[in-house]
Amino acid sequence: MKQPKIKTKLPGPKASKLIDEDNAFMSPSYTRTYPLVVDKAKGVWVQDVDGNEFLDFTAGIAVCSTGHCHPRVVRTIKEQAENLLHMAGTDFYYVPQISLAKKLSSLFPDGTNHKVYFGCTGAEAVEAAFKLARQHTKRELNIAFFGSFHGRTMGALSLTASKTIQKKNYNPLVPGITHVPYGYCYRCPYDHSYPQCGAECAHWIEDTLFRTTMPPEEVAAIFVEPIQGEGGCVVPPPEFHRALSNIAKKYGILLVADEVQSGMGRTGKMFAMEHFGVVPDIVTLAKGIASGLPLGAMIARAEIMDWEAGSHSSTFGGNPVSCQAALTTIQLIEEELMANVNVQGQHLLNGLNALQGVYECMGDVRGKGLMVGVEFVKDRKTKERATEWRDEIIMKAFQKGLLLLGCGENSIRFSPPLTVTSDEVDVCVSILDEAIKEVAG
Repeated sequence: MKQPKIKTKLPGPKASKLIDEDNAFMSPSYTRTYPLVVDKAKGVWVQDVDGNEFLDFTAGIAVCSTGHCHPRVVRTIKEQAENLLHMAGTDFYYVPQISLAKKLSSLFPDGTNHKVYFGCTGAEAVEAAFKLARQHTKRELNIAFFGSFHGRTMGALSLTASKTIQKKNYNPLVPGITHVPYGYCYRCPYDHSYPQCGAECAHWIEDTLFRTTMPPEEVAAIFVEPIQGEGGCVVPPPEFHRALSNIAKKYGILLVADEVQSGMGRTGKMFAMEHFGVVPDIVTLAKGIASGLPLGAMIARAEIMDWEAGSHSSTFGGNPVSCQAALTTIQLIEEELMANVNVQGQHLLNGLNALQGVYECMGDVRGKGLMVGVEFVKDRKTKERATEWRDEIIMKAFQKGLLLLGCGENSIRFSPPLTVTSDEVDVCVSILDEAIKEVAG
């Protein structure tokens, strides 16, 4: 069984020198959790510039869905790069963009025709959805959720409600957005218990918000993550999204699913909303769509995407190399990786649940497929957040050769490449066990 190999003190000498250069020339706004300077990567293994080898359970923040440098994806990129690098799909036509749009439309389980807008990032996809919802409905108000993350550009940031640092000194933001509590059963904002609650977190919108401060006929869209990623890998109760969908349909409101992190097979289905039996009006995608190349997509039912030429575009969106990489990525997901996600996701949850039986600080283990989170607490009864322990555990894991990232205030997310094996999951759980024992055991 392959194990991480740490040969130097972290960061090593080469990494330390490069970090100093980075500090001199790069924006200080970036959030670097630990001093990892990557040289190369393959599959789920990352090597730094000093030759240290790490097991990657971040996948570049859920981007490298087919693993680092999958040979079929690399071959596709090379072949496309020799033929056409760029031609601006907003002004011209080319096969990779058309083929990918057709393929994405075919992925929706309801069989209806969808149209696609391409950008380069998840934030761009959300911005496009934001604008389309306003344009199509001619309404100005929108609903989003506390704990949500939709991006850092001004429109997407206005929908975001994850951390105050993300909005500090950027006000005023886009007006007309109301944030409401998400379906976060471990910390129910209404102090209810599931399933006796009757999905109050969703019905509150209609029963209270629409009766008091927000006229439903003025609401363009409800923006929601099927599973909150940055907010703590929070999985809502099964009824949550169905209730939101029913409310949206009742009042002619568009339901926008932000699948930037949860989509493209990460949860064991192509789109996470499939777990809840809901087909949204608009879906946003990015991250895992092209195995590491920059690509974002906003997909809407054909009758909704009715804006006129010139309403919105992106010079680099739908780049032919990125589109070809996405087509190969989808092939791999459909042929083998989605099945692997369901097997390894359950294996990971089993391992984490076993650790939870040992460590009091693991307050909640949750997730679907390979989108999994552990929330750390100082006391299971009071659920006091153990943010410092969480941060220390991530650093200890790094020092032992395991790459993890935090999410929410006090959770760790596990989002490895979809190619991960059972042995690699076991190595992850074993290193996590050691790290927790040293920090909070």
